[in-house]
Amino acid sequence: MAPLRLTSGRGRWYLLAAVLLALVVVAVTVPLPTPLELRDRVAALGGWAPLAFLGVHVVVTTAPVPRTAFSLCAGLLFGPWLGLVLCLVASVASAAAGFAISRRLGGRAVRHLGPGRVRMLEERLSSRGLLAVVSARFVPFIPFAPLNYTFGVTSVRWWHYLVGTAIGLVPGTAAVVLFGDAVTGSLSPGTLVIFLISGSLGLLGVAFCARTPAPES
Repeated sequence: MAPLRLTSGRGRWYLLAAVLLALVVVAVTVPLPTPLELRDRVAALGGWAPLAFLGVHVVVTTAPVPRTAFSLCAGLLFGPWLGLVLCLVASVASAAAGFAISRRLGGRAVRHLGPGRVRMLEERLSSRGLLAVVSARFVPFIPFAPLNYTFGVTSVRWWHYLVGTAIGLVPGTAAVVLFGDAVTGSLSPGTLVIFLISGSLGLLGVAFCARTPAPES
């Protein structure tokens, strides 16, 4: 009798069923810690837990990896206040790394694209550097790492970028951290409100920067 090939259609279904069955067995038989127990275990590690979280957060989110999971975990593991501080510090450091890499490797590439809509948009955003960065960070659905790289190839100044990033990340990050903290039973009704307000302000700011002519130098 020929062995069953996992590459066949039936073999793949058998493999999937076996994996699902194993997951169900593990979920039923292995006792999992509650969110509060998990937070207590992390607290028992002392200062190493926040430092490890910071390091992993910075390294991983410098690549195009969503940072939402880190914000959720921060709220769950460290609570709302420490979790928010850790996420903001790590996010600003990661944003600075992505910006530096992009500016180092790409230079101010947009400047060399010649006349047209792209260069006009770049000039408008760069002339309102701080407002442009804050507005873009306010919009929750703009990917974090690609935005870092995009600003890196523009003429936005370093201090505009860092300050704007620190300010613009607060509302969205706070909402996700609070949502992670809510898993322990302390749900904040203001989470959705923060998302809606920050997203609306961000879209208005981006539209203003994009549509208003840049001031003449």
